[in-house]
Amino acid sequence: MHPSSVKGVDDMIMLGDLHEAGLLRNLLVRHKEGIIYTYTGSILVAVNPYQLLPIYTTEQVHMYTDRRLGELPPHVFAIADTCFFNMRRNKKNQCCVISGESGAGKTESTKLMLQFLAAVSGQHSWIEQQILEANPILEFGNAKTVRNDNSSRFGKYIDISFSKGGSIEGARVEQYLLEKSRVCRQAPEERNYHIFYYMLMGMAPDQKKILSLGTAAEYKYLTMGNCTSCEGRDDVKEYAHFRSALKILTFTETDSWEISKLLAAILHLGNVEFEVIMNNLEGCSVAKSSHFSMASQLLEVDPTALEKCLTQRAVTTARDTVNKPLNSDQALDGRDAFAIYGKLFIWVVTKINDAIYKPPDDEDTVRQSIGLLDIFGFENFDNNFEQLCINFANEQLQQFFVKHVFKLEQEEYAREGILWQHIDYLDNQRTLDTLANKPMNVLALVDEESNFPKGTDASMLQKLNQFHTKGEVYIPPKNNFETQFGIQHFAGVVYYDSKFLEKNRDTLSSDLIQLVDTSTNKLLKQAFKAELTSNSNVVKSVNPKLIINTPRNSLRQASDGKKRVPTLSGQFRQSLDSLMKTLTVCQPFFIRCIKPNDFKKPMLFDRELCIRQLRYSGMMETIRIRKAGYPVRYTFSEFLDRYRVLLRTSVCDPKTEGDWKMGKTKIFLKDFHDTMLELERIKELNVKALLIQKVLRGYKFKEFVRKRSAALVIQKYWRGYKGRKLYRVVQLGFARLQAIARSRHIHLNYKRQRVAALVLQTQVRGYLARKEWKHKRDAVILLQAHTRGMLARRRIGKMKRDEREEERRAILAKQKHLEEVLRQKRETEARAQAANMSDQEMVDDIFGFLPNMVVGGQEGQAPVGFEEEDYDDLDQYSFSKFASIHFQGAATPTYIRQRLQQPLLYHEDEGDVMASLTVWWIILRFLGDLPEPKRMSRLQQGSAIRDRYVPQDLISRQDRRLSHMVGLDQQTVSEDSNVMIGEGPTLDRPLTSLEKVHYIVGYGIIRPDLDEIYCQICKQLYENNNRNSYFRGWILLSLCLGVFPPSERFLKYLQSFIRFAPGGFPSHLAERLRRTMSNGARGEPPAWLELQATKTKKPMLVSVALLDGRSINLPVDSATTSKEVCQLVSNKIKLNDTFGFSLYVAMYEKLLKVWALGSGREHVMDAISQCEQEVKRRGGQEQHAPWRLIFRKEVFTPWHDCKEDKISTDLIYRQIIHGLKFGEYQTEKEDDIIELAAKHLYIQHGSDSRPENVKETVKDCIKNSLLEAKSEPKLVQMIHAAHAQSTFLSSGQKADLVKAEVVDYSKEKWPMFFSRFFEVTKQSPPLPKSKFIVAINWTGITFLDEREKRLLELSFPEVTGVNTVCLLTLKGDFTLSGCFAEDMSELITMFLSGLTERSKYAVALREVSSQDPTILSFKRGELLILIKDEEFSKQRGWIKGQSSSTKKTGAVSMESIFILPTLSKPSNENLLNLSPNQRKNLVEANRKDMGTVERVAPASLKDFSLEKLWAHSREPIRQPLLKNLLGNPELSHKACLAFTILKYMGDYPTRQMQSPLELTDQIFSPPTKHEALRDEIYCQIMKQMTSNNNIEQGWQLLWLCCGLFPPSQALLRHAQKFVESRRREQLASDCLQRLQSSLIEPRKLPPHQVEVDAIQQNSTQIFHKIYFPNDTDEIFEVATSTRIRDLIQNISKKLKLASADGFSIFVKTHDKVLSLNDTDYFFDSLRQITDWSKQAKRIKDGPVNISYHVFFMRKLWFNVIPGRDTEADLIFHFPQELPKYLRGYHVCTKEEMVNIAALLFRVKVNGDKNQIPTIPKMLKELVPADQLKAMSENEWKKNIVAFFNKHGGMAVEEAKVAFLKAVCRWPTFGCAFFEQTSEQDFPDIVRIAISKTGLTILHPKTKEVLANHPYNKIANWCSGSTYFHMTVGSLVKGNKFLCETSL
Repeated sequence: MHPSSVKGVDDMIMLGDLHEAGLLRNLLVRHKEGIIYTYTGSILVAVNPYQLLPIYTTEQVHMYTDRRLGELPPHVFAIADTCFFNMRRNKKNQCCVISGESGAGKTESTKLMLQFLAAVSGQHSWIEQQILEANPILEFGNAKTVRNDNSSRFGKYIDISFSKGGSIEGARVEQYLLEKSRVCRQAPEERNYHIFYYMLMGMAPDQKKILSLGTAAEYKYLTMGNCTSCEGRDDVKEYAHFRSALKILTFTETDSWEISKLLAAILHLGNVEFEVIMNNLEGCSVAKSSHFSMASQLLEVDPTALEKCLTQRAVTTARDTVNKPLNSDQALDGRDAFAIYGKLFIWVVTKINDAIYKPPDDEDTVRQSIGLLDIFGFENFDNNFEQLCINFANEQLQQFFVKHVFKLEQEEYAREGILWQHIDYLDNQRTLDTLANKPMNVLALVDEESNFPKGTDASMLQKLNQFHTKGEVYIPPKNNFETQFGIQHFAGVVYYDSKFLEKNRDTLSSDLIQLVDTSTNKLLKQAFKAELTSNSNVVKSVNPKLIINTPRNSLRQASDGKKRVPTLSGQFRQSLDSLMKTLTVCQPFFIRCIKPNDFKKPMLFDRELCIRQLRYSGMMETIRIRKAGYPVRYTFSEFLDRYRVLLRTSVCDPKTEGDWKMGKTKIFLKDFHDTMLELERIKELNVKALLIQKVLRGYKFKEFVRKRSAALVIQKYWRGYKGRKLYRVVQLGFARLQAIARSRHIHLNYKRQRVAALVLQTQVRGYLARKEWKHKRDAVILLQAHTRGMLARRRIGKMKRDEREEERRAILAKQKHLEEVLRQKRETEARAQAANMSDQEMVDDIFGFLPNMVVGGQEGQAPVGFEEEDYDDLDQYSFSKFASIHFQGAATPTYIRQRLQQPLLYHEDEGDVMASLTVWWIILRFLGDLPEPKRMSRLQQGSAIRDRYVPQDLISRQDRRLSHMVGLDQQTVSEDSNVMIGEGPTLDRPLTSLEKVHYIVGYGIIRPDLDEIYCQICKQLYENNNRNSYFRGWILLSLCLGVFPPSERFLKYLQSFIRFAPGGFPSHLAERLRRTMSNGARGEPPAWLELQATKTKKPMLVSVALLDGRSINLPVDSATTSKEVCQLVSNKIKLNDTFGFSLYVAMYEKLLKVWALGSGREHVMDAISQCEQEVKRRGGQEQHAPWRLIFRKEVFTPWHDCKEDKISTDLIYRQIIHGLKFGEYQTEKEDDIIELAAKHLYIQHGSDSRPENVKETVKDCIKNSLLEAKSEPKLVQMIHAAHAQSTFLSSGQKADLVKAEVVDYSKEKWPMFFSRFFEVTKQSPPLPKSKFIVAINWTGITFLDEREKRLLELSFPEVTGVNTVCLLTLKGDFTLSGCFAEDMSELITMFLSGLTERSKYAVALREVSSQDPTILSFKRGELLILIKDEEFSKQRGWIKGQSSSTKKTGAVSMESIFILPTLSKPSNENLLNLSPNQRKNLVEANRKDMGTVERVAPASLKDFSLEKLWAHSREPIRQPLLKNLLGNPELSHKACLAFTILKYMGDYPTRQMQSPLELTDQIFSPPTKHEALRDEIYCQIMKQMTSNNNIEQGWQLLWLCCGLFPPSQALLRHAQKFVESRRREQLASDCLQRLQSSLIEPRKLPPHQVEVDAIQQNSTQIFHKIYFPNDTDEIFEVATSTRIRDLIQNISKKLKLASADGFSIFVKTHDKVLSLNDTDYFFDSLRQITDWSKQAKRIKDGPVNISYHVFFMRKLWFNVIPGRDTEADLIFHFPQELPKYLRGYHVCTKEEMVNIAALLFRVKVNGDKNQIPTIPKMLKELVPADQLKAMSENEWKKNIVAFFNKHGGMAVEEAKVAFLKAVCRWPTFGCAFFEQTSEQDFPDIVRIAISKTGLTILHPKTKEVLANHPYNKIANWCSGSTYFHMTVGSLVKGNKFLCETSL
């Protein structure tokens, strides 16, 4: 005996004794040791142990996962793992053929393979559990036989589909040859199908009563084998498993009940008996019994019809149908032929497939799969036709095995030139040829004879003998009387009974089909659905033994062209052929199951039985070929690609071959070679991976190293600095300590010495002091006497000299200065009198030149907005500080009374210097600090010094044109020589106070930013003790503040200064300063009205006249503008259409002059001041100037509509009537005037045209000149006739409509009278005049000279652009300047934009030719008509248009057209035929509107792509941009659909407005699923961003794309260059950063709504609200690349938690709370959950928006100790544990409950004892719900108060922690609780508690622990729908637990 045969070997190839005895001994030795698995190369031999071995645990699963075959001892798990590994490695489907005799363990091996594949998938998904739970249901086809207690009486092929990641996605079950005859017949010691016994033993009694079911012994179908029980099987438990599996496989309760009904009906039918009818031996009837009625009731058919079908047979003849009675035996056969069970089994399998098979979303998607074939083994008993089919199937599988193991392998060795000694093997090909392949084969002859109506079994046997007697396979009968023939199978000779034809014909009675059709049982009709339809796919059969599925197109055509009913053998052959084709395309693995004995006993090994099985399975030959052969083969390229990593050099030239061979194209290896290479490859890949990780980490941390080096330097210097600083502190401390110690020592010595010295000092100092005092007193007395004498003599001498000098001076100048002395005396007296005056009297004296009431002004309330402004702290802005910084020389900020030698501030301009000195002189004179000069003669004036003249710029103001009062009747005001009353322009003369004010203010107006004036005034107010001068200075400051503001430099100092003004001046001055700063500087000095207001310090009231006769009083101040006045008037009269209404100033009653102030920034008081000055120039007095303010219409908009505002229309109408009366509006024809007058008559009086009314109309409308030319009666007659003949009178038109007609007529007739005029100066191009007036009205722009001659007319369509100084038109570009050029530009721009918005006409700037019917094609210069129906989004750059030439409509790009600013169709050809330069200007103007054009050409994909595909386009692509996608139609189609980028960026018109999220989903969903599309998306985005003006949305897409996934290495460099060349863009740098982040791991799903919303707002920061259990929330920044674990860390850090361990993120939707995986991306998780919720809700309610909340809570409660982390306790632990306690989940004592209730009460009321009476109402919030009735409310209250008092002084936070400390002692602390329904030994409702130790099942009421399962004992778990499933213990025979929740 060879040593290898002593203890046995794992692989029988390694046996030394290579013969049958050696094989048998190896299996025997291993069987005795409990080792049931043995390899034969890659083939597994499994010996059935007939007992459960402990080798199928989860530990074994983990052990064999990802291990190569042969590394570990043989195991079925190893084969399963190898299938899984090869499937993923080779991308090829795998199959495992599990063969063997009945009872060899095939079904159990299949289950184990499934268990392992589900476990290695690792998802714990519901689909995995559904596939596993299909086995208990498929035991519907299992039964107890003599050889096997759980024999599968059908064959099945389970095809398991996997995703690319290796997770199970679904499965499909195909069933073959169910043994139907077992339903009605069983052999001795055999049972019927298990399900009948399960149902009778496990069904609830009430259900059994409904179905009238009893015990198994009561039913004939269940007692034929005299065996109703099965040892080792618990039918009750198995029925519970069956019911659970039905639920998991989505069978409803209705489905389960209907199955039970049909099963019960079968049992009742089996008990139906037949009795012979008297006088009719050929007929029979159904014996009366409850079984028959119950069967008809369960089948839901008519009992009579059922009886007829069972006792009669319909026979169809050529002419009629005859019912033939059946005898008892025939009736019994017909009853048994009612194949309900077989049809029900097929329906169950179909239902299982519906649950576990999920077809791919894309039909073209090819899934990887592993197929498991568990089919009946070779049998040699009960040898009928069904047995022949079974053995034929085994012959096919044996040939499949032989072909793969022997034939193909040896053929390949020969083909590759491998030296090989041929191995003989048993080939069963001849048997297959005889049975099915050769002409006239056995099955073909059986089919042929079955198709003959008169064919018999004898004729069939005769033909078999005729054609196959000479063969070696077919064994004929020994004589003509025998009916058995033999077949030489691979496993031995089998003799078959030749009664084949009836079974092969397989026809079903039409009576039974019709009976089913009349049934109301839905499940019955579904089971027989194929028979009830003409396109039947299931063969109609009376054969009670077999049923199979029939593929489509399986009906064979007879020779005569008529369709024949397929035979059983034909159907079976087709099914088998389909199975073999499936197996052929897979890489096969084989498991040979061996039955050790026929007695189903463990540890019993029958040598003869085993050797027979080994022999016919060809195991000996298999071992030889496996031992000598090379099962592992690679092509050279495959070998190199896979094992390239193992190369050590580029030279590879093998010289010698060992146990491996090299063929012509392949390398041949042994199994151990493959294992060795794979292990080495894994090791080397790990080494390479470590190297890559090292390099990447080094690259990643280079920046860290640099920062660390820099940090070390900083740390070094910082530590040095801190050390030195600390040393100095310590040194100073020691010094202080020394000083204190020394001082204490010195102090003690000092105190001792001081006490001793005091006595001596007292005596000595007293003596010395007295002596010294006496000596000094004598000396002082002597010195005083001499000094007083000398001073007295000097004073007397000086007095004498002064008297003599004064007398001499008085005598010499007495006469000369007499008059001056008298004048000074008068001034002294006046000053003394002024000192006795009050402040108000002094002000009245200053303004004494004003009358008591000034025309046009009066006191009033302050206008709206005149509130005081709160200034900042102005204490630091003192005037003295400003003076010290900015004043020149030795100038001080204090008050002086002499003239300055130089200005206070520095001025570069000489004119400013002279002006400053002159202003100072006038200010001193105004304040009274200098006297007025005497009146000088004209000769003296001519010789006056230069600085006493009025400066020329100030004089020029008096002779200026009233620039802002432009009108058609404007006149130039010339200076009157008598204005100054003959004094001339000199200042060296007496001036009035008003003149002084005008001169001072005038300097401030003509010289802006002249802070000198304010500084001079403030200087004279600073420390001024002269009351008269002081008050005059504040009044002057007030007047200046109302006219011009200070500069920014002096503003704060002036605001600070005016705070110290006297009386009510501070607020008054602050408000005037604020208003002047707001509305700008004035152009004129103050008016008389302003002086009056300054006196009273109150606003002014002015009256504004309306042309309808009303007058409105309005409050104004010095800074009020015409815009403010117009707004106030509009508000008061409730005018909505305010545009075009302006303020006008009118003066002179006899000769009316009107100026338009407009409705803009013009100051009202400037106009009034100019009117006053005009009156003064004409010799009048300013205070009597006859000015008036009028509110009227100035200009119409081109789109003016009278219907919008009736008040506006009425005002304009009144204005027109007033203008007709005074001749403002004139017509060439009198009829027009008469017509307007007639309309006015109708508006005023309607149809009443009495003479007095007509005369009134004449007075209202007819100007005096026309009235004088024609008599009044004549006009009355004409107006009366026009009124009578008018259409408005005959139609009864409303007065408002007639008013509108008058307004519209005036607008059309007199556009120039409704114009706004601007005085401009032309700079280019040349025109007849350089200065002219621009008139703008609704028709266009007109250039006028001063005589109203029209120089140029422009319509708005001819204007192509406008800015402040340049007007771009088709007639040239005009550069204009003027003081109101900005207002003119604004008005033209407003008109152009309004017309463009309302226009329906556009001109094409370029030619567009498109094949897309959505886009309109047109030529350059063509007129397009715009259709504004919002079909396309204008915001996206598209609008619907119609070609004027072709009349076609389509989408038009806004970039390709220029919208003409007109409301009517343009007729000017110049508008359509633009020059190239003009067209270029328009295009550039459009580009400026849409964005800035980059100066430097950025990078593009020009170098990366072929042809001209790299630039943006406006048409969808027809094929992908990348060539590698062209060969894949599916990806090509997805790539073209992803070009939705066009719609997102607005480059393609969209009729339906899609949300941004929908568009991004269409763009990014395909590339997240298909990696090949990612480069395509990058290229498409970059393509559309190249040479495109509209790129903002493109950057948004690129930003999203960079955060989702990176491009390939080939495209990465181009993408980076593309972004880097656009670094100025806002999102460029962020895109680069996101691109680097996405290289680590791409996202799995498209962007979430939050991301899209953020980038839509161009925000790269994304914030999300996170909720906490304590009802608080916070906002956290979440990036696109943020993972759940990162967010958890950030939240924990911000909340300052001790640790983030155990916390998790949860998402709450409307019906679920889901925990997120820590490793997933945050937004991927959110997207996945919201998509699930949307999909689920969309099915019910249609498209909906899903709301959700993100929570941060504790998930795992390990190492939670209350009090250790207070923040976590308060925020998480307390609010999470409190609801569990109140719901009654914990077991606790009354004392504990009372203590906790007291703590919770303290949490509620925070120690407030006044709330104690509310305890009974709060009990639900204090006590568990199930314990409320444990005590009465008063007892609860009493006990709670007692404990509450014990906790006195405890804070709320402390109470919460104390609650946690109380509940943490319970074992259920920190558990997650679930309420579930259960169907096992537990109550109907159970409570599941999941903790850190395991899973506990509790009784919900008693809280008793029903079961406890530690985690290490749970083999498998999963959840799906509303179910949770768990397997405890072994994977094979473990305890299963299924529960259901309501959620």
